[in-house]
Amino acid sequence: MILTRNVKIRLAAVLLLILLTVILTACNTNVDMEDQADGYEADTFAMGTVISQKVYGENGELTSNQVIEKMKYLEGLLTFNAPVGDINEINVNAGIKDTKLDPETIKVIKKAQEAAELSSGVFDITVGPLVKAWGIGTDYARIPAQEELQKLLPLVDYRSLQVDQDSAGLKKAGQLIDLGGIAKGYAGDAAIEIYKQNGIESAYISLGGNVVTLGSKPDGSPWKIGISNPRPKGSNANQIVGAVKVTDKAVVTAGNYQRYFEEGGQRYHHILDPTTGYPAKSDLMSVTLVTDSSLAADALDTAVFILGFEKGKELIRKYGGVEAIFITQAKKIYVTDGLKDKFEFQDESQEFEYVN
Repeated sequence: MILTRNVKIRLAAVLLLILLTVILTACNTNVDMEDQADGYEADTFAMGTVISQKVYGENGELTSNQVIEKMKYLEGLLTFNAPVGDINEINVNAGIKDTKLDPETIKVIKKAQEAAELSSGVFDITVGPLVKAWGIGTDYARIPAQEELQKLLPLVDYRSLQVDQDSAGLKKAGQLIDLGGIAKGYAGDAAIEIYKQNGIESAYISLGGNVVTLGSKPDGSPWKIGISNPRPKGSNANQIVGAVKVTDKAVVTAGNYQRYFEEGGQRYHHILDPTTGYPAKSDLMSVTLVTDSSLAADALDTAVFILGFEKGKELIRKYGGVEAIFITQAKKIYVTDGLKDKFEFQDESQEFEYVN
């Protein structure tokens, strides 16, 4: 099935919503005009999403440009559909030989394997064959036949991915790695390192559903990150259900509203369950994780979403150091204890219930 123009418009609206929500809640609240003038803003498109930065300091523009260069480098290195790069090399050589990799690729894959072990394979970067079959987020999204999925499921097995100090390889021909569920997390952390190397003390970067902050805002107050309404209605797509105050934290969201298509009145979203081959049937609309590392949050949020509310809470408890905002299909919002005094319920649609 080819995506309709309306579906493409929805995808563009989601990207715009993420961008505007962060700008409105993170920058304009409690930031005076002098702070605004001192900050350098930059928007670009890379890694399949809008990347927005706000960098405060004398080296703001230079630093922002370095971050953009880094994002484009990582896009070529880690992207599933890139014609060259480490992931392409691993996939081409599946079942043949191991591939020597960039140290950054090794770091991302090892974190992915850690999340796979912790979640018993609920998060699995060898989901590539299923991702390719569904094509969600491309112009060729479709519903694969059941027989096709049954043939592909045996190829999805994180235990078939062997990782050494400087190389990795897939055991079975036809296997494919897809880092779409974790690469932006690593990119966010990489951006923070560039900020620090340039003496920046206050900045944020938004990569789609991933927001990473450095320090506080210039006036010393925390950043205020909007939590998107996963089911906005009417002409105003830029709705939020709340905001979370953070300093030096990553705020990463996984949801069934970010990339999807509809057929026969049913929504088919991009978060695939590696045990069934279909989009995950979760009791969540979205989950937002707040922690120190964007990479860690991005590795966990997909698994938490697939597992659902109760099992997802248990997973982040086992991992430790992670707080969460859960939005259920029943339109109820739950916040873990560490965010109780940092979350502000602001339901513009008046359709959600905050369960304190």
